[in-house]
Amino acid sequence: MNKINIYIFSQVIKSCTLIFFVFVSIAWLMQLSRLFSYMNNLQIPLFKILGLSIWLIPNLLNITLPFIIIFGLVLSFIKFDKDKEIIAIYSLGLSVNEIKKPFYLLISLALIFYFILNFIFSPYSYEIYKQKEFQLRNTIEFDKINISNFIKLDQNLTIDFENEGNIFKDILINFKDENNNLIYAKKGKIEDENDNLTFTLFDGFKLTVNEYEIEKLKFDNYKIEFPNIIKKEYQNFDRNTIGLNILIKEFSDENIEIIMQRIFDLLIIISFILYFYLFIIKTNDFRLKNFFLFIIFSVLILTIDNFLENLRLDKVTINLFYCFNIVSIHIIGYTLKKINYYE
Repeated sequence: MNKINIYIFSQVIKSCTLIFFVFVSIAWLMQLSRLFSYMNNLQIPLFKILGLSIWLIPNLLNITLPFIIIFGLVLSFIKFDKDKEIIAIYSLGLSVNEIKKPFYLLISLALIFYFILNFIFSPYSYEIYKQKEFQLRNTIEFDKINISNFIKLDQNLTIDFENEGNIFKDILINFKDENNNLIYAKKGKIEDENDNLTFTLFDGFKLTVNEYEIEKLKFDNYKIEFPNIIKKEYQNFDRNTIGLNILIKEFSDENIEIIMQRIFDLLIIISFILYFYLFIIKTNDFRLKNFFLFIIFSVLILTIDNFLENLRLDKVTINLFYCFNIVSIHIIGYTLKKINYYE
């Protein structure tokens, strides 16, 4: 590669790096605010929430990588066109091949980087995130909670209380079994022993609501246990935590589907780069309209791809949709260039 090739490649990388910090920072801050919203109720220390959110960054990078490349390419070539650098390259007697070489290198690096990120680094870090999140969500120290919050421990149990110097007051418990139950006590004790959450309550009442009536029970002392509320065993069912080692060891139909999905995601990214080269750079058509159309249909393709992944269709159908997704990129690009040609 000569100096011009290196210059073009470096400018594209700089633009992608700038977009990387913008997109990943926004995504990370959104996830951080989400973690604060429910973990702050459990009085989990700030540094633990920040540490947990760091493990999300590789997964966020994996999700935003196509957008980083799309906007990085657009930003860099808008700069080239504005500064007349493309015209200067052609004025020197050089051809579009001087731009082609950096694109080959970009495709190679995107392939290697996305493979390592999507198959190794991102699943590994996301698995650690899920484990740490599970531990924080299920290690509740009630004596440290000093504000009144409705804490949803699972789908059937929600509690609320006031903690005044490790003395629990105004305890409210809403739980569901075959009926809907509401318990209120002026004070009591909350203990976590032997995987059971035990409430010892004083001076209150219990309401039981069924289809036909409401039963009310007043009590001076009342004790109730909820088994297995604080779960000790972590079980993972998230496809995003499945790395290359698991995909190789457990060669099942589901893992084959995950491999195909990730390969098609990579092919879509490469198709975006090829489209940008074939229908914008090679034709030397750097109008803002073309950049805008490139962004619009790229985001549309990524949205469709994400929608298909969440549908959980059978392998044959989903693979056909993926192939159509990739082919449609170049069909749209060819159609747009024909429209521009006749304008």
